[in-house]
Amino acid sequence: MKFRRRNTLVYGLLFGVWVLVVGWQAEEHLRFEELAKTDLRNRSKEITDTLSAVVRALRFRGTLLQDHLEPVLNELANSPTNELASSAGVISIALLNTAGEPLVAAGNTNLIPKDVLSEGEHWTRDSVTFVNPVWGASISSENTSNATVILPLFREFSNSIPRDRGGDEHRGTPMNETNAGPTNDSAMSAPPGPPKPPPEENRPRDAGPRRPPWLRWMDENEYKALIAKRELHGLVLAMSTENFRTICAHDLWSRGIIIFFAGISVIGIGLAWRNVSKTAELQIRLVRASELNSHLKEMNLAAAGLAHETRNPLNIIRGMAQMVSQSGAPVEVREKTRAIVEETDKVTAQLNEFINYSRPREVRRTKIALNTAVSEVVRALNYDIEEKKIHVENRVEAFFIEADEQLLRQALFNLLLNAVQAVGANGQIQFVAIRNSASEASLEIRDDGPGVPPEQRGEIFKPYFTTNQKGTGLGLAVVQQIVLAHGWEIECLSNDPKGAIFRISHLNLAV
Repeated sequence: MKFRRRNTLVYGLLFGVWVLVVGWQAEEHLRFEELAKTDLRNRSKEITDTLSAVVRALRFRGTLLQDHLEPVLNELANSPTNELASSAGVISIALLNTAGEPLVAAGNTNLIPKDVLSEGEHWTRDSVTFVNPVWGASISSENTSNATVILPLFREFSNSIPRDRGGDEHRGTPMNETNAGPTNDSAMSAPPGPPKPPPEENRPRDAGPRRPPWLRWMDENEYKALIAKRELHGLVLAMSTENFRTICAHDLWSRGIIIFFAGISVIGIGLAWRNVSKTAELQIRLVRASELNSHLKEMNLAAAGLAHETRNPLNIIRGMAQMVSQSGAPVEVREKTRAIVEETDKVTAQLNEFINYSRPREVRRTKIALNTAVSEVVRALNYDIEEKKIHVENRVEAFFIEADEQLLRQALFNLLLNAVQAVGANGQIQFVAIRNSASEASLEIRDDGPGVPPEQRGEIFKPYFTTNQKGTGLGLAVVQQIVLAHGWEIECLSNDPKGAIFRISHLNLAV
């Protein structure tokens, strides 16, 4: 429980750190986006300042001809050689009057919003439009700006000049009383035109911008209305957001990679902490298992000592029972003494197997002829084999293995005894050795008895598990101890069509 609480706290802390990294990167991306927008705003102001300087340079007495300004706008909007315009991504540019109507425009004017009277910026996915004021003159002492008027081209008014001015309209100079007069009756009968403005040399200095020659036919009111309509007020600048979106996407990808690796780091740290926690738990379990193992060893030694000390009184009881049965006692007494001897023999056999099972296995490897060891074990059980008329076949090749001779014979003896007890009269038992490689071999003990059910094959090597009513359940457990002490493996298989196979594998061949 303590480990679980601590792990939950650590995992929550790691997740919190990752969330902080995500929030930090999101805030930094928004800040970067705002900086990119600020860069676009600064570039638009630079272009506005540049155009304002151009207007001041080209202006003469408060007026500026449209045909002088159009090339400048076209250069800003369409020229890839202009470093300022190309780096800013200018799509379209227009100069507005006080009513918000374009006076001069260049580029893709369809991107200019219809309502651009209010200063500010208008963002879309592909472009951004800035509306900035344009100062065409210096600021006066009253903190006001002298207005700049963009006069129209001659071609825009050539069709509107009254025909009663004669051919002078082509020279751009109006007719006046000093240089021309009526030449025929048709001219004398023509209706009078609009009043002529006074000569330029007679105009006062504060009378406003000087009229161009093609506008001198207009009366004063029309001219003032035209001037008011053509007064420069602001600048509309449409710029591409492609570069803005590219750098923002690149920054987003970069921060996404940072978040990804932060997540990977958090997961790695979490897994490392999990392994550390499991290692700590395993160490605690190992300490407890070591303590329990020490306790079990002490109990094992105590049990082995108790079994050894119990065997001596049993031998005394057995000897005394045999003496009573041979001393001329009645038949009933002799039968009871024989029963005592048989029971003491059973208990003694169980104690011997328990002592043998609890004894530590110290392997002293020597070079042993396997077929010779099998033959000696068969001769040791020859009486039981002949009693049941069992046919034992030794098919082991003449090769040597590395093993403890005494422990090997004990394992083979228990396996053969188990097979003899399992088969019936006239049964078959085979010892078969198989070379698996140049350095390893396997030994199989096959019988044609009833075999071992599949569900019991994993339990048959456990202590005190037996299917024989007369068995103690320690014989195969001792065999497994010996096999594992040598580094071998043992398994129980089916011997088709009937019987069982006990296979010992990974026997090391001796050179």
